[in-house]
Amino acid sequence: MSDRPLGEYYHLSIEPHVVTLCGSTRFMEAFHEAGWIETLKGNIVLSVGVSKHLPPDHGGESLGQAVVEMLDELHWRKIDLSDEVLVLNVGGYIGHSTGREIAYAESIGLPIRYLEPLVERGSE
Repeated sequence: MSDRPLGEYYHLSIEPHVVTLCGSTRFMEAFHEAGWIETLKGNIVLSVGVSKHLPPDHGGESLGQAVVEMLDELHWRKIDLSDEVLVLNVGGYIGHSTGREIAYAESIGLPIRYLEPLVERGSE
C-alpha cells in the first residue's frame, strides 16, 4: 500500500455532472444499474434513499403518509441540485410520483433523459 493520497492516482478530466435518478422504486435493480453506469461515466449520482416497495418494515410507506410526502419533497430537492434527470422508465412505466418529478424538472428547465424510448399513448 502506498502512502500517496488517493488524488495522486485518480483525477477527473472534466467537471462531473450531477444526475438524479427518477423512477418507480419497484425497479430498484434499474436504480443500481443506472447508478453504476452513470458513476463510471464520471457523474455524481443522486438516487432514492428509501424504497417505497421494500417489505413493509423497510419501505417508506410503512412509516406513514407524512414520511412518504417528505421523501417525495426530498427527491425534488435532489432534482434542484442536478444538472439533469435520468428517468428509469422500465418497460415504459412512469408512475404518478415519477410523472410529478418529470413535470417539476421540466418546470425548472432541467434536461431529462430516459432509460427507454418513450412510447406515445395509443401507439402501444
